[in-house]
Amino acid sequence: MGRNTRKRRTPLATKVIAGAAALALGGGGLVWANFYASAHEENGGDNRTRSGGARIATINCPDVGQKLTRVPRDARRGVAKELALLDRQITDAYTRLAETRQAQAGDERYVDNAILGPLKSKRVATLDRIGININRAGGKAPRDLGRFAPCQGVPVEQPEPDDGGGQDQGDGGQDNGGQDQGDGGQNDGGQDNGQGQGNGGQAGNGPVADDFVNIEDVQPNSRNLPNGLAANGGGGSTGTFTTECGTNENSLRNSDNVIVAPGVSNGAQHQHDYVGNQANTAFASDEDLANGDTTCQNQGDRSSYFWPVLRIQDGTQDIDQGQPGGGQDGNVGRIVAPDEVELKFVGNRTSDVVAMPRALRIITGDAKAFTNGLNNANTAWSCTGFEDRQVTDKYPVCPEGSSVVRTTAFQSCWDGQNIDSANHRTHVDFVEADGTCSNGFQAIPQLQVRLVYDIPAPQIDNGQLVNPFAVDTFPEQLHKPITDHNDFINFFDEDLMNEMVDCINSGQDCQ
Repeated sequence: MGRNTRKRRTPLATKVIAGAAALALGGGGLVWANFYASAHEENGGDNRTRSGGARIATINCPDVGQKLTRVPRDARRGVAKELALLDRQITDAYTRLAETRQAQAGDERYVDNAILGPLKSKRVATLDRIGININRAGGKAPRDLGRFAPCQGVPVEQPEPDDGGGQDQGDGGQDNGGQDQGDGGQNDGGQDNGQGQGNGGQAGNGPVADDFVNIEDVQPNSRNLPNGLAANGGGGSTGTFTTECGTNENSLRNSDNVIVAPGVSNGAQHQHDYVGNQANTAFASDEDLANGDTTCQNQGDRSSYFWPVLRIQDGTQDIDQGQPGGGQDGNVGRIVAPDEVELKFVGNRTSDVVAMPRALRIITGDAKAFTNGLNNANTAWSCTGFEDRQVTDKYPVCPEGSSVVRTTAFQSCWDGQNIDSANHRTHVDFVEADGTCSNGFQAIPQLQVRLVYDIPAPQIDNGQLVNPFAVDTFPEQLHKPITDHNDFINFFDEDLMNEMVDCINSGQDCQ
């Protein structure tokens, strides 16, 4: 769309974005997607899309890492490298999807034959190597790993009109396991190299206007909190322990993830902010982390706290423009560090807590929740002054004088034995509805992370989204807010960890 000499600019804070709306784009219509619920189901043996000749917005592949719960310890690093390769294969296929819109328009089988078919073949070979890694280490690889090879193209579909509230309240903002989300975010000409706005943000893959909601239109106390934000505190261990580790004044960032992809450079394909431990890279050993410098005021806390960065897509670029984890992976715009970082550990409302083991790893949320579905999603977006209103599948538009808030509560039940697990999930768990830990798990201090950002509200300019902010993601996740996540590796020294436990169990507030 060409730029007019005089433009009408309407703040999103005063314009409710309803799912039934359509925005003009280049003479056509920007149709916001309501992705089929079936896109979140287990893929079958057929890699064909369910949409016939419909335009494909993104690619949905089974998250193999979440399926592998029994991987011998000696095989985990090799398996992690193959899982990272699966992620890269999806990214490459998604990039091809974005760059071949003209060919797709002329051939309804193009996506199946030229993108999904070759992707399946590559995944079959990689899955075979995963099985070999597991078997060589004395494990037993699943016989049917190949069933995870096929991927689906997820089509754009005209949404049903909503009730104008912009939020499906009462179940955490979700709509029966799907999301009322934006278009796949690609311009018909492919990627626009981070320059033009258009229907999918500056990189062509999000966010879109329907990813935002005016926080004043969200009902107070309406979000169900299954993953722990409201589950702790009360009559058990009521104390708190706060650690002060700064706001990443050192601008320590990389696109690695030493938990999920150890030994793999750019294993996350998006940038993380780090506070606390300063030695965190994909290649850091536990000893490297234990001996690393820390930004925490109490030097007994060498833990690593990290989360995907936020960017403002205002036409400027950061230092990773065109680099892995940045522009090469669809993450563009100016990185903004949080203005406030609060790291607080709280107790369990039914029992005392026990000490976390050294090098315990916890991931909360799901970087692939847009295609994986909501089982591991754990997001809470809000605004200062409105923190009783939280949204999961929308970014909040805050009124003037209010700042964006990201709040995360980690799993607080531990199996009592393992510092990690093959899928990085099963060694920890959330409390039950009554606050107890199930399956013989023990209550540990729950980490709660609160991040505050002073960033301008996005606007609508001539029907286009202007200066949106978005969390870094894997490219095919389209920068959806539901993909927000947070990571923690415990390196409190033993004395300080015991001090934390005593403080929480005795009902004190310490730091």
